[in-house]
Amino acid sequence: MIPILIQRKQLVVNADDFGFTPDVNAGIVEAHRDGILTATTLMANGDAFEDAVRLARETPALDIGCHLVLIGGHSLVTKKAFPATAAQLMAALATGRIRVYDELAAQVRRIVYAGLRPSHLDTHKHTHLAPPVLDAVARLAEEFGVHWVRRPFDFPLHALRGGVPRMTRLASGALGLMRRRFHRVLTQHGCRTTDHFAGFQITGRLRTAELVELMSVIPGGSTELMVHPGRCGPALRAARTRLKESREAELAALVAPEVRAAMLRHGVELVNYAGLG
Repeated sequence: MIPILIQRKQLVVNADDFGFTPDVNAGIVEAHRDGILTATTLMANGDAFEDAVRLARETPALDIGCHLVLIGGHSLVTKKAFPATAAQLMAALATGRIRVYDELAAQVRRIVYAGLRPSHLDTHKHTHLAPPVLDAVARLAEEFGVHWVRRPFDFPLHALRGGVPRMTRLASGALGLMRRRFHRVLTQHGCRTTDHFAGFQITGRLRTAELVELMSVIPGGSTELMVHPGRCGPALRAARTRLKESREAELAALVAPEVRAAMLRHGVELVNYAGLG
């Protein structure tokens, strides 16, 4: 009889926006200390960057990466405001108004100079799907010895109860059209990705019930789950973002005992990027 090999289900639960506001920082650390969050990516141009660095030093088990920003906030190089939308960023890239490599290199350096060793890279609003941004991100990953880069292509989530809104499914499908070049560029620079990714289609809608159900469809291999937890305090309420009250709901889901039980029931193993080797 030929033995059947069963792939381990390894899950990295990674929070975006560390450094955005102090209340977001607090929620991320809480989700790690009391819940299933294993990693986060830090915004070098975030208003609460120094607070995030302090918390990272106090929480050494929290895996830190770089959340590279070209939309929203201000440049570390020119001190000017970045474009506010993806369309404005595409126009700026097309006309050469943003020195992408210089901008992103300054962000990685600020994190490294703060004494942190990033293990993974991703981008705010998934801008590394744009070819000039991807080229810069892959180059920086190689130069700084950061081996992991987010692959922002959701595995199918249509089986989840309530499904996914049609426009969100279409947007996710459009991202998938860039998959071939994306992986080719990363391979050329020695970068790795998880086998699977989830989170784009359920951003802002992740509650305890949804997270419990998600554990039942985690595939074999390695998966990154992108989340956005936080405390919805005064700083977050004043910030320019659509994700406010939803961060509190995600935090509650990430620390819910029902989610831990679902992980055990479905054989899902929590890891960080260091745990993936």
